[in-house]
Amino acid sequence: MNTQTALWVGFNVFVLAMLALDLGLFHRKEHVVSPKEAGGWTVVWIVLSLLFCGGLWYSGFWTTSQATEWVTAYVIEYALSVDNLFVFLMVFAYFRVAPEVQHRVLFWGIMGAFVMRAALILAGTALVQRFHWLLYIFGAFLVFTAAKMAFSKEDDDAADPEQTAIVKLSRRMLPVARQGEGSHFFTIEDGRRKVTPLFLVLMVVEATDLLFALDSIPAVLGISQNAFIVYTSNVCAILGLRSLFFVVSSLMDKFHLLKMGLAAILGFVGMKMLIVFFDIHVPIGLSLGIIGGVLVASIVASLIWPKVEAPEPPAQPAQPGRDREGANS
Repeated sequence: MNTQTALWVGFNVFVLAMLALDLGLFHRKEHVVSPKEAGGWTVVWIVLSLLFCGGLWYSGFWTTSQATEWVTAYVIEYALSVDNLFVFLMVFAYFRVAPEVQHRVLFWGIMGAFVMRAALILAGTALVQRFHWLLYIFGAFLVFTAAKMAFSKEDDDAADPEQTAIVKLSRRMLPVARQGEGSHFFTIEDGRRKVTPLFLVLMVVEATDLLFALDSIPAVLGISQNAFIVYTSNVCAILGLRSLFFVVSSLMDKFHLLKMGLAAILGFVGMKMLIVFFDIHVPIGLSLGIIGGVLVASIVASLIWPKVEAPEPPAQPAQPGRDREGANS
């Protein structure tokens, strides 16, 4: 087994071991994850991720440039993953997922994300290395996505989860139970094995992650075309997404300008990929500084200029005479 293969195997074994420890020991009993507990796990995942990168750099497996590429890709993926949280909140609220089982749904959602993202990343890096012009298509796609994100209204994002293709297809092809059974994805109803409504929630989470990956993976490919760097930065970012969800779920409204910051980051990475055609290359250190600066600026600006809630329309005074006329008609 060569060094590169050993790194791939070792990384995946470590990640699976940590996930087994997470679900089998720390979250063995279903409970509501408190912001304090989630904050601790968020710090743990970030520290482990940075130790992984620092260890490969210190041991000489990665150069300083490669380590910087990894950190930049990690920051981009982590920042863009925050946008997933808005959708997860909406899905959990719509399907009325109990707080104590939300961690389980996110856990299995991430397990599926590993497989899907690995396939997309390996295919994407192989295609870009063989057909370099694909970078320009990815760049144009990111600029388009950035503009769409920046100018979309909040109402545009408030889609009905029940109307998504994945839910419609699941209800058509799978026997869905009328009621759920705790945190189980399968149950026995009317003498038949059926999927629970919680399974539909899991399908929506998986589909959402796949859609976001179509944005985030091209963005990371704009930083590095090294499959191992792209894959590990993606995995490390989504590992911390579960705990981050419980940290910021009550703070989403305070970071209302974060969406504009994410749009600016996507636009910057897209332009960075396009200007390569003119032999203009943005140094990786400068890219990291710009991306980190935009992210921090959008968060700080959200706190300085909080979101102004639209005033509720005043209640209309009752008109007894008109009501009586309507009742007699």
